[in-house]
Amino acid sequence: MKKYRFTLIRIIVAAVIFAVSMILFRFTPLRVCAEVAEGYAFTDPRFYAYLIPYLVAFGIVGYDVILRAGRNLLSGRLLDENFLMVVATFGAIALLDLAEACGVMLFYQVGELFQKYAVGKSRRSIASLMDLRPDKARVLRGEEEIILSPEEIEVGDLVVIYAGERVPVDGIVAEGRGEWDLSSLTGESMPRAFSEGEEVLGGAINLSGVVKIRAEKRYAESTVAKILEMVENASSRKAKTENFITKFARYYTPAVVIAAILIGVVPPLFMGGWSDWIKRALTFLVVSCPCALVISVPLSFFGGIGGASKEGVLIKGGNYLELLAKADVFLFDKTGTLTQGKFEVSEVYPESNRDEILRCAAIAEGGSNHPIAQSVLKYAGARDVSGYRIEEIPGRGMRAMGQGEVILAGNAALLREEGVLLGDEPPVGTTVYVARDGGYLGRIGISDLPKENAAEVIGNLRESGCRTVMLTGDGEFAARKVASDIGVTEYAAELLPQDKVERVAAIIEERKGSGAVCFVGDGINDAPVLGVADLGISMGGVGSDAAIEASDVVLMKDDLSAIPVAKGIAKRTMRIVWQNIIFALGVKFVVLLLAALGLMGAYAMWVAVFADVGVAMLAILNAMRTLRVKHAIKSDFSHSPT
Repeated sequence: MKKYRFTLIRIIVAAVIFAVSMILFRFTPLRVCAEVAEGYAFTDPRFYAYLIPYLVAFGIVGYDVILRAGRNLLSGRLLDENFLMVVATFGAIALLDLAEACGVMLFYQVGELFQKYAVGKSRRSIASLMDLRPDKARVLRGEEEIILSPEEIEVGDLVVIYAGERVPVDGIVAEGRGEWDLSSLTGESMPRAFSEGEEVLGGAINLSGVVKIRAEKRYAESTVAKILEMVENASSRKAKTENFITKFARYYTPAVVIAAILIGVVPPLFMGGWSDWIKRALTFLVVSCPCALVISVPLSFFGGIGGASKEGVLIKGGNYLELLAKADVFLFDKTGTLTQGKFEVSEVYPESNRDEILRCAAIAEGGSNHPIAQSVLKYAGARDVSGYRIEEIPGRGMRAMGQGEVILAGNAALLREEGVLLGDEPPVGTTVYVARDGGYLGRIGISDLPKENAAEVIGNLRESGCRTVMLTGDGEFAARKVASDIGVTEYAAELLPQDKVERVAAIIEERKGSGAVCFVGDGINDAPVLGVADLGISMGGVGSDAAIEASDVVLMKDDLSAIPVAKGIAKRTMRIVWQNIIFALGVKFVVLLLAALGLMGAYAMWVAVFADVGVAMLAILNAMRTLRVKHAIKSDFSHSPT
């Protein structure tokens, strides 16, 4: 609140002068000064005795509004709330409605102060969450410890981090062990243990003694820099609703100013009563200010993004928050998204020689970093692949050629394409088929269990009316089993990367703009699909650069349960946005009509101020509810019948 202390002092001083003036000129013998003023007796000193206290209070509380209106006028930005307030209050002063002019400006400044405080609180909630970048770093250059900014750290530098300090860049622990606080990165409240040789991400807080890390990336390439850039750019990606409000204000304000001029000029030309009609026009101007919408709608989106960030969900902009709220089709990648992605060999089914199938599988899979290949290598042991040329066949498997033989390891489609005759045994789970020189050697069964909360999350989405689809490159049997275990209503198996893109595009075309289609993947090999879907959610986790860059929403904890949480926040944010739009426009149009018809009586200006500042304050209070994350989760994704 220190930032707004001067404004608060001005408001208090002006309010005291205003209140004292009201009492003196209405309830004491000095009320004769007001009577003199009403007669426009410019030569009577009592006229100025009445005028000066109100003008002093008005100047103290409203000088900055007058200056802003003047600067905007000179720069060509004429029709904003400052201009409307100055015209309306100056008009009231000209009509000698000094108490109303002063009270209007005073109430307006109270509302502005409240608005600034509300916006500042929302910004601070995100700033505290995203305060990931340390101002300085201790770097060992030779035997000397020097202080540098994070941007000056080079790859390979040894960075010294004391207890309580943040890690400036991504690196490897070179010396020390203990625990990291990753709450700012992932939302996890529990510290994570570390030891030498393990990777650490920039933004983590050291909870132990002195630790030394070896920088693996420059600051600009580190995870923390990418996250901060994403958060900073979030406000530039406006939702359709925000863009509507911006365009609405652009046309609305000139329209009401023209209407006010017509109200103040045209009727008195035929009916007389210039003073009454001018006062109606001024009241009309005060009511018309669209600040309730212009402030509360962006604040609602900003609060929704901040609330989601508290739960470890980074949403790249208000447009994506709006899409998430109306998303009603969720397509999931299987491996690493719905399943744990930790593969193990469950069984080997050789045609004749067990050792031979394992030898050939290990040679072919030796050229792949795919989790399935790594599970085969872990089980069979690494083999000497010198003399072999190993190539990957996308969506099919691996081929190794050399030492006088050709080895295939992959799915059934690969072997059939190469003319290999397979056995008649039905596959069990994920299966790697192995062949050598056109002869079938057998198959290796791979197991990948669903994530513990996958069924609950899928059920949660289905209860909320969402359609769920699983897309995978695995075989029919493995896909059917996982889909059955977790309750996915539809699935498609044996898909190549381009097949997934076509399937997502077909669903979007089929729906023709209704709702939104969301794809959830790991953000690494699903980048093309993430780009095609209306909304891409990455399960890649905080350590994946591809996840942060390819998707519109990043789940920092790599946890499926964050999806219904984020959708609940998005739905609640959009409800609040539309509540504010309907409430603000409804009140304004009613009061505008009453002002134009002169039906608001002696307190017209005060009613006008409420319709402007009061409505804005109420709308902002409502917008700040978007930060109450837990309530959003309970109200939108409850397992109870209600």
